[in-house]
Amino acid sequence: MEKLKIAGAWSGVLELELQVWTVSMLREEVAKRASCGPESINLIWSGKLLQDGNLKLIELGIKNNGKVLATRVCSDQGKSLKEEFMAEEERSTRLARVKSAAIALSKRHAAGSLPVEDFNIELEDQSGQKVHLGSETDQRAVMMGLMLHANAKQLIKKENYKDALEVLSMGEESFSLCNPKVIELVDNVPILQIDMVWCYFMLRDIRWLSEAGIRLAKAREGIERSHGKDASRVRVLQNGRYPELALHLRLELLEGVVSFHSGQFEKSKKVLTSAQAKYFQLQVPDEALSLLMSMGYKERNSKRALRMSNQQIDLAIDFLVEEKAKKEKKQEEDIQRRNEIMEQKRYGMTPLRKAVDLQSLHMLVSIGFEKELAAEALRRNENDTQKALDDLTNPETNSAIQLDIESRKRKRQRQANEAAIEELISMGFERSEVVTAVQAFGTKEQALDALLGTAKTNPTAPDDSNAIPSGSMPDEASLGSWSEVGDAGGSSSAKKGEERDLEMEDELAEDLRNGDAFSDYDIEVTKEGEAINEYLTLLASADQSEKASSSR
Repeated sequence: MEKLKIAGAWSGVLELELQVWTVSMLREEVAKRASCGPESINLIWSGKLLQDGNLKLIELGIKNNGKVLATRVCSDQGKSLKEEFMAEEERSTRLARVKSAAIALSKRHAAGSLPVEDFNIELEDQSGQKVHLGSETDQRAVMMGLMLHANAKQLIKKENYKDALEVLSMGEESFSLCNPKVIELVDNVPILQIDMVWCYFMLRDIRWLSEAGIRLAKAREGIERSHGKDASRVRVLQNGRYPELALHLRLELLEGVVSFHSGQFEKSKKVLTSAQAKYFQLQVPDEALSLLMSMGYKERNSKRALRMSNQQIDLAIDFLVEEKAKKEKKQEEDIQRRNEIMEQKRYGMTPLRKAVDLQSLHMLVSIGFEKELAAEALRRNENDTQKALDDLTNPETNSAIQLDIESRKRKRQRQANEAAIEELISMGFERSEVVTAVQAFGTKEQALDALLGTAKTNPTAPDDSNAIPSGSMPDEASLGSWSEVGDAGGSSSAKKGEERDLEMEDELAEDLRNGDAFSDYDIEVTKEGEAINEYLTLLASADQSEKASSSR
């Protein structure tokens, strides 16, 4: 038997066998003598925290007459550490989900594939016009970067700066995959850089100081390139408005903070004074706000319009009218696009999993071809209009296409009938009666009505009519149109094989849906104003101290 000297939570000598005892056995024995639970005891030997495991004490290097320190951990502290660990695990998992969902969405929507959702994610400029930037890889990179940036902005609004910084880093990585020439004249990347430094600042993490300076220099260069010298390009594009003012205020504030902590007091004072002037410029006059609100506009929208318009009421009213018109137009376009997606899903996917191009389809229909026939010709030929036209004008291939369409229709009808039969049988009807009813009436609803009518006159048939709520039956036509996608282009198997994080994808899509062309510039500058005052006060204090030192 060997001896161990224990000190701390319990003091004494334990006799034990080092080649038999493990850390957990020692912890339990000390806890027992200290009248507490094993989870409340930490064991320290030779400056190391002993962890539970299968190793014997002698294998850890503990020798006879060795000294072990036992410390008691507060149960609440142990619980707190466990909760903190679990929270960090949950956070890491969520961030991984955000990235995976962004990758999945951008891959589907940038490639021109048939959407599995009822919406399309498309790139637009500030006027709402669709834009195509470079290659498919560039489109995907920009789309993913924008999605992640939008999600990070929501985290910033919730003051979750730590997670926002992680998501912004993912967005920066996505933008870096794009050809720099493609996005050098857009301001999304410079704004992302500013948002990253804003998170550094709000976390008050001085370790990021040198990196913050580099990011701000890149941001200023990118802003000046995209906005033009003295924002001249923005002024022309925005009809004399000043949407960028709050963004420039934040940029100058952060530049002033970095300069202050780098000991460049004169530079810091200069940019902070400029930022303060912009802050005063962005303060909305009560009279102007009251006037717009009296016209029926909401307070938030009125403030936004006045800030974007340099407090000019006529420009602010024009802005509000234009934004309302844009919103209404966007809603109409969204409805139209949803209808187009549903139509494309009926036609199925091309061999390379693209949607049938509706513009090409309308062209073929306009010269006299039947719509479903033309859609199938385009689907087979990867939307190559000339090849589709060749197939349609060739009697042999035209006939083959028609036979395929009819075959798929029969297959869909057979599948729908089989599904209807199984569902009706599950309600308690006899198989033979169900088959006869479905074959006679064609649809599940009509077959059900016939079966229920038979049940009322047939006492041996089960009466489950009260168990079926009115209007609860699924729309069979809808089911048929969805299965058509799988028949034509293999979509059903793709859906089965693809694991989608619907919750996270919906969150990212919602972040984009809630934004607009001016979201990046719509900054509530209250925190910025407070920070400007704080650092100007620090500069004044430093200046007074320097003067006092000089006079001595």
